[in-house]
Amino acid sequence: MPILGVIASSNYQRATDTGAMFPLGMVQVGSGGSSTVSFTSIPATYKHLQLRLIARGGSGSSGSSYMNLTFNSVGSSVYAAHQLFGDGSSAQANAFASQSVIYVNRIAGAGTNSSTFGTVVMDILDYTSTSKNKTIRTLGGYDDNGSGRISLSSGLYQQTTAISSLTLTPEAGSFPQYSQFALYGIKGA
Repeated sequence: MPILGVIASSNYQRATDTGAMFPLGMVQVGSGGSSTVSFTSIPATYKHLQLRLIARGGSGSSGSSYMNLTFNSVGSSVYAAHQLFGDGSSAQANAFASQSVIYVNRIAGAGTNSSTFGTVVMDILDYTSTSKNKTIRTLGGYDDNGSGRISLSSGLYQQTTAISSLTLTPEAGSFPQYSQFALYGIKGA
């Protein structure tokens, strides 16, 4: 009687890789915190980018804290965002136009337990295109021992220039120690 593993391996066919993710960089904030997290010299060899993070907002922020996002060091009024979020008892929506940053999902702030961190997954779509504006979509949230928030947002960078760098800053203060940010390139189909 043949062994299952042998039969399975004899029928193995390599799948076409059309959407693999490749790590481009990681930042882990050390003691003392960091007022900004930046990824620069982003290679233009992928279809999309994905940023994954586990972070807290800075001191002085409330129970939750926005993160501010800019691309290519552009700080003029070329950003917009839409947000939906809820805390288990109510839901809200916001819209921002002609801003100098994209307000990214709220994460745990100084008003939460010091061990509470928020998570966000952000897709940056068609970041190398020079024929259209850039869009992002994010999903994130945090749980602070029974209270917290979950949010879904989208953002717009009204420039046709390819994105080669991105910078995140907390709404107030600095990202504290143990905040982590990882950027991936997605090959696409």
